[in-house]
Amino acid sequence: MIFENKYIQQRIEKANALKDAGYNPYANDSQRNTTIEKYLNVNSDVAEMENKRDEKRHYIVSGRIKFLRIMGKASFVKIEDESGMLQVYITRDNLPEGFYNTMFKKNIEVGDIIEVGGFPFVTGQGELSLHVDSFKLLTKAISPLPEKFHGITDKEIRYRKRYLDLIMNAEVRKTFQIRSRVISLTRRFFEDKGFLEVETPMMHPIAGGANAKPFVTHHNALGVDRYLRIAPELYLKRLIVGGFEAVFEINRNFRNEGMDATHNPEFTSIEFYWAYKTYKDLIEITKEYFQYLFEHLDLPTLLPYGDLEINFDNFQEIPLIESLTTIGGVPADVVKDKEKIIAYLNEKGITVKPGMNLGQLQGELFDEFVEKKLIDPTFITEYPVEISPLARRSDAHPEITERFELFIAGREIANAFSELNDPIDQLARFEGQMAAKESGDDEAHEMDSDFVEALSYGMAPTAGQGIGIDRLVMLLTNEHSIRDVLLFPAMKPVQEENTKEEEE
Repeated sequence: MIFENKYIQQRIEKANALKDAGYNPYANDSQRNTTIEKYLNVNSDVAEMENKRDEKRHYIVSGRIKFLRIMGKASFVKIEDESGMLQVYITRDNLPEGFYNTMFKKNIEVGDIIEVGGFPFVTGQGELSLHVDSFKLLTKAISPLPEKFHGITDKEIRYRKRYLDLIMNAEVRKTFQIRSRVISLTRRFFEDKGFLEVETPMMHPIAGGANAKPFVTHHNALGVDRYLRIAPELYLKRLIVGGFEAVFEINRNFRNEGMDATHNPEFTSIEFYWAYKTYKDLIEITKEYFQYLFEHLDLPTLLPYGDLEINFDNFQEIPLIESLTTIGGVPADVVKDKEKIIAYLNEKGITVKPGMNLGQLQGELFDEFVEKKLIDPTFITEYPVEISPLARRSDAHPEITERFELFIAGREIANAFSELNDPIDQLARFEGQMAAKESGDDEAHEMDSDFVEALSYGMAPTAGQGIGIDRLVMLLTNEHSIRDVLLFPAMKPVQEENTKEEEE
């Protein structure tokens, strides 16, 4: 039973006692007329008054009890709403006769949600408080809050019971408020630039738009399998074919892969596509986007991140092959020779998957020796065509693509390129991906004949980009696990014995 815990049983008894006395422990007639933050701001002048109180003012505030100190004829209570914490002073003589002793002292506890009315005053210790003349219980909490007033330190509990984490940790609420603002500001930025927000399918007949393992589901009415989308890219580019010139989508993607500090099976990103632009234009709009976020979030451009300090006034740009030598320290005679790369990786104790082509091996060198060193915002450009199946080839150097990835604090934040709009080249790329799949690469891209057909009708020269919202929020809030910026991250199932221990 979920409510077998003896402390919960005691609280249930108190809720029943309130009912028996005619008080609804789950009332729904709140008269709150201000938030705690507004109350504190509006009444900050009370401290300057001669008697440090103003009985002509009257406010009704609501919140959860976070601290309760009951004395003989009076009590100090601290309540918290979304905006802040407030101390309230409750006395026996200001409540209905008998209520303080028979109801309040016996049945009201930390965790309960209450509503109190009264006037502002400043205590002898100098704290702006509320002198209560009316009291109402709005919600009786039958599960007790954790003992520690400062919050929950067990991250496993924090992630599994995010509601409890939010109750106990004000800083956690702040992180998710910032996340919400980032998404809102992102939407406003692109709308102000003339982009149209669109929605594309979450269930795809083909797992396309990126190299990743999909989640598979089944559509009963159609009698076919569908794939939770790994990226919206191919649908958004169909809209460019259709005549829209600037579109974006903020939504979830799903990848059936491992979980770690920067990966969750479902994640949020923005993807946007811009006709008559190149990846060079995307570098500039990305810089503008970051400047816009920092201005509206009031963040310093020299941003601390753990032990690092990231300079967002110092965006850099470097081709991938060049970065292997100048940043990664790989010998110049190695980076363009397949056999030498394999030997170099083996020498460094790195196992190479059989059948990897030159571009894939260069990508492996980058992952191992460059990525983690990219602290300030760095655009890595000119990716090998073998690892960029949807990007446009460079006219001057057909072995590379017009692509960049943005790295900050050693992590990829964005991926962008001038889009491939040659249907014949796209078909050949897909065929190459299918060959890789047959050779054992289960993340290789599927053939999407309908998309190739769409390109055959002509897609304007276009640039497209995806930005990982979760990783971006991690940077802006100085969080180092993706779970700390997801309200409900993916978790392993709880074993029955663990569940029972938690309940006890």
